[in-house]
Amino acid sequence: MLADLSAALLLFSLLMYLALDGTDVGVGILFYSFDQPQQRQWMAHTLLPLWDANETWLVLLAGGMLALFPPLYSLLLQTLHVPLLLFLLALFMRALALVYRSQVGDSGRRWLDRVMIVSSLLAAFLPGWISGLILVSRPPTGVVIDFTLAPLLCGLGVVAIYLVMGCCWLCWRIGEPLSERARSLCMLWWVIALACFVSVLLLEPTLWQQSWQRWPGRILLCLLPLLWLVQLIALWREAMVLLLMVTLLMIGVVVIALACGLYPWLLPGQMAIQQQASSPVTQGFVLTGMAILLPLTLLYHSWSFWVFKRQPHK
Repeated sequence: MLADLSAALLLFSLLMYLALDGTDVGVGILFYSFDQPQQRQWMAHTLLPLWDANETWLVLLAGGMLALFPPLYSLLLQTLHVPLLLFLLALFMRALALVYRSQVGDSGRRWLDRVMIVSSLLAAFLPGWISGLILVSRPPTGVVIDFTLAPLLCGLGVVAIYLVMGCCWLCWRIGEPLSERARSLCMLWWVIALACFVSVLLLEPTLWQQSWQRWPGRILLCLLPLLWLVQLIALWREAMVLLLMVTLLMIGVVVIALACGLYPWLLPGQMAIQQQASSPVTQGFVLTGMAILLPLTLLYHSWSFWVFKRQPHK
């Protein structure tokens, strides 16, 4: 029971990171489409109050994995240390570009904006690719780094869905000065995200089939086509806030459906949740601390969002 609760805690941290930081990363990539200094200033101002709190969930995920499932943490760090290091470097460079772009001259700001685009792109692609490697590759033990099609499509799909979220965010938080361009880009990246999702589903159906065997997974998988349809309707009606909310819901449905197919494994067919969990004493201590920390983190997020809710160009 404790091990299942520990795994659910890590899943919740992962979902919160994807939902919150995904929008920020998508806006960072969109710097490539909005090259006017004033436009980029508005975009940066919507991110500055929130980006660091969003990445708190990544820290909770990594720390929780180390404390609750140390064999999994050790294996992933040994096997995937290069892409994980690149991911952390991308997050660092992205933060550097975002925070210091207002402290330099025009030439330096242009270079930092390029850093923002590249680092945001890596911060979106690498987690998707790594997730594809973990869930798709099936070596006897561990995880194999390869460049097969399915993991690469997972990475591209995460980039596309982050860009959809970023476009919705710009329409919501900035509005008219950027909304027309953002809506046209949103349609393009929505089509790419859907194509990547269907392709991965056809290439690697195993986890989806296993999820279908359990009633929670079956309900979630039946919900997915409906969510894609609602997204399309929201795009057609230019209801960008609705599109953002449905996209966040869809991310949660996809991740939880995959978790239903993966259960009771941490790695498919290799590491079982019950066998690889830390001692009950350690789990109880960490879970008690998380029960205190998670509500405070959620409260801080909500407060930050409320304080900085005004549109930056007004």
